[in-house]
Amino acid sequence: MASRAVPGETVMPPDPLSAASSAPLAATPTGGDGGGSTAAPAAVEEVLALRISLGDEVVGEVRTRFRFDVARPYEVLLTFHLGRPDEADWVFSRDLLRDGLQTLSGQGDVKLWPAYCPCHGSTLHLALESPHGSALLEASKPRVRAWLDRTYALVSAEQESDCGPTDAQLAALLAAG
Repeated sequence: MASRAVPGETVMPPDPLSAASSAPLAATPTGGDGGGSTAAPAAVEEVLALRISLGDEVVGEVRTRFRFDVARPYEVLLTFHLGRPDEADWVFSRDLLRDGLQTLSGQGDVKLWPAYCPCHGSTLHLALESPHGSALLEASKPRVRAWLDRTYALVSAEQESDCGPTDAQLAALLAAG
């Protein structure tokens, strides 16, 4: 995929992860002032290296793209680059990620919680379960928080409610059968 430079727009260096969609992406890099662009980005994206538990005392790394799209403000997309042509995508609520930075959050397939590691400092643990297996991952809590803060700067929690039905509205709809 070739990238084109647009005058006044910050160009991110290419990363080995394929784009999540074929639509143009305005990415916001960590730090800096965005290069003076006046247009609001359509998405906030960052690739982080997460540590993954591969068994007893065996730890590896997996490059993971965190992506937030203003068209779907309730969700975050994590794409795990597994070193194969296919990638593993996980979609869950932005609130779940926000809450997981503070306390145990989630149930079932996705659970998140903060932790402290003497070697890595403040971390976020992600436990993922699927019919194909499970994974325990660890991310830098400050890096995830900084990325998440950028998503809320783009679409605040208050603005989310203008983008679709609330949890209460969905519960009422499901209860009505």
